[in-house]
Amino acid sequence: MGKNKYIETPERMWELFTQYKEDVDTNPLTRKDWVGKDAEVVNREYTRALTMEGFECFVMNHTEITYPDLTEYFEGKNESYKDYFPICSRIRREIRKDQIEKGLAGLINPSITQRLNGLVDKKETRLDITEFYVGDDED
Repeated sequence: MGKNKYIETPERMWELFTQYKEDVDTNPLTRKDWVGKDAEVVNREYTRALTMEGFECFVMNHTEITYPDLTEYFEGKNESYKDYFPICSRIRREIRKDQIEKGLAGLINPSITQRLNGLVDKKETRLDITEFYVGDDED
């Protein structure tokens, strides 16, 4: 008999992810700032991006699961998790979409978004050196 899965069904996985998305949307990051000539204190709100690590922490904080190594669910290597593969693929794409869109809109750091998602602008520079010698020929 195989081990029990921490997240019982793919539907439960999706439910946890939608709860995580709502939590991210309703709980922005805040930073204290001082504005104006009198340096009045204000708290500025900043959007949070979805991340796989954030989702795993959300699962730990909102379920009985204390160590949700979700690798088995997301890797696609273990056949006993094959029912989860489509939903995990969708979750991965939703996280990536969120990061890319927020990066393009300047809501989060675009260079971090690029690195997290492998969106590197690769340029190839080729330099050919040909040597010419000017001088006496020994003919």
